Amino acid sequence: MAQTIYDVAILGGGPAGYTAAIRAGQYGLKVALVEESEKLGGTCLHVGCIPTKSLLFNAEIYDYLKHAKEYGIEGLGDGQVNWKSVLDRKDQIVAKHTKGLDFLMRKNKITVVQGFGKLTGPATNGVLAIGVGGREGATTVQAKNILLATGSNAKLLQGLAVDDRILTNTEILSLQQIPKSLVIIGAGAVGVEFGSIFRSFGSEISIIEFLPRVVPNEDQDISKELERSFKKRGIGINVSAKVEKVEKTKTGVKVTFTAPDGKKAEKEAEKVLVAVGRAPRIEGIGLETTKIKPEHGFIQVDEWMQTEEPGIYAIGDIVAGLPQLAHTGAMSGMVVAAKIAGRYARPIRRERVPACTYSEPQIGSVGLTEAMAKERGYTVKVGKFPFSANSKASIVNSHEGFVKVVADAKYGEVLGVHIIGPQATELIAEAVTALELEATVEEMMFTIHAHPTLSEAMLDGFGSVMGMAINV
Repeated sequence: MAQTIYDVAILGGGPAGYTAAIRAGQYGLKVALVEESEKLGGTCLHVGCIPTKSLLFNAEIYDYLKHAKEYGIEGLGDGQVNWKSVLDRKDQIVAKHTKGLDFLMRKNKITVVQGFGKLTGPATNGVLAIGVGGREGATTVQAKNILLATGSNAKLLQGLAVDDRILTNTEILSLQQIPKSLVIIGAGAVGVEFGSIFRSFGSEISIIEFLPRVVPNEDQDISKELERSFKKRGIGINVSAKVEKVEKTKTGVKVTFTAPDGKKAEKEAEKVLVAVGRAPRIEGIGLETTKIKPEHGFIQVDEWMQTEEPGIYAIGDIVAGLPQLAHTGAMSGMVVAAKIAGRYARPIRRERVPACTYSEPQIGSVGLTEAMAKERGYTVKVGKFPFSANSKASIVNSHEGFVKVVADAKYGEVLGVHIIGPQATELIAEAVTALELEATVEEMMFTIHAHPTLSEAMLDGFGSVMGMAINV
């Protein structure tokens, strides 16, 4: 019996891989999805985006309940966190969506092959192959096109190894009890999200960041506001700080770092979370048998995600130049699926990718920061509108933060939007649409927003560029 030749074979079942598989299936292509784990979903679903945001929601509810009397709700007494129930709810959410992915594979007639996949080399007579080593023995998946979507792993500082005290995003999601204290190395999205979670649940938190500000990829005003808010919550912040040593003590961990003044400083805690970024996962997948030459572990692609090897594409966290975000990987997968199917597609533009941080307060941003716009030669006009002047923010008792709009002074085109405050991760979608449609500030000023809503802060944000916000 002749072996099936698929239109598309995908190596990796995380958000990039499974999204590409589903979209290719919707286009009527014959698809195989190769995944080493017994469960689809990758880091995002099992030890990343989804479980983390579940904990953040629990933390948000707990923060509200601490002030129940303020909302006219009495008789609750002192709330107690049932950590096991918190973790159980997280696990139930993950399990539900894991089953959902299994259903979507069947619905879209996608063949799932369980095992570690490895490229076997260039195409022969237009057919590429992945050798798969699984529990039931080796097999080969043949396809006209291959998508590499193998994802990434959490980085560790040199000399460190994961154990019950030194944690990454994976281990911290399975702690059996809330730590009394936690040192977090790295103030990117992962670091500040876990800092926010465990501070809400009563942990003493210290964050150490090598760069001069927290969330260093964000607009500088966003970084300042988050640092101010975190310090107000009692979270320790140390920036421009280089970690020199992490060592175990009798009761926990001690982190030694060099402060900006050059002096050594120490922080001790029960646990330490290392949140210093993620490394692309490409080891052992057979790149050496192809023309693909990774740079610093990342794979170079063209605008259609095509690698140097004809017929082989790369999507998600392993791609050079794209942010390591689940939605970037998912969209890159949809772009490739459309291109292979001969359907309408357009390349991903780095500046149209939204970035979201789900801490308290939340952060959502897209486009150019003020500094980036000036560096590129734009004459910039900037507007800022505070949530303290938004009526819905008052209703939900979340006054901190602002909407910042960066615009081109000459033509009024919206270049970037940066939000910190209530539901910023939801509000940013409007800004992404505005940038995709190359909207101007004036066009957005005449876009009707319902009242009372948090989204009205967007309307006033655009108006503030012209000095014409209504509510300030």
